[in-house]
Amino acid sequence: MTTTGDSADQEVGLAGRRPGPGPGDPAPGFCLDGTRAREYCLADHAGEPVVLVFYPADHSPVCTQQLRSYSEDLNEFEQLGASVLCLSPQDVASHEEFSAAQSLRLPLLSDTDKAVGQAYGILGPLGFYRRSIFVVDRAGVIRFARRSLSNLTYLPTAELVDAIRAADA
Repeated sequence: MTTTGDSADQEVGLAGRRPGPGPGDPAPGFCLDGTRAREYCLADHAGEPVVLVFYPADHSPVCTQQLRSYSEDLNEFEQLGASVLCLSPQDVASHEEFSAAQSLRLPLLSDTDKAVGQAYGILGPLGFYRRSIFVVDRAGVIRFARRSLSNLTYLPTAELVDAIRAADA
């Protein structure tokens, strides 16, 4: 399985419109409950780059592979001063179990009403999360956005590190 994207990735929606915010747009703010018994707010990361990882479901094969990969490579993100926040529509209890089972070092945030997914334009036609990545710069502006229509692939850490470096340039 390749992790570098597929022909079903989208940056532009129907009629040439983006499905949600993209590069150059302010990142929609949010506060969500997550693992480690705490609330995570995007505003808490002002002044540092943030990688937002929207993933469809705990325990699914591709999501497990993706989050384990990013967790194993967390030091690469930290060396750039970047935080990684992972969001999905499952509840905190599901996230805690998934995180423990996979020894994840990343916070998993619970968007049960999918309001944050809606704000970022990552919901599919049936309301399911699309695997998506956003890199937000130190000023809170989206510098990189990728929405997958197939959910079968994810970006490797090296591509995200490059996006963070470009956002900091």
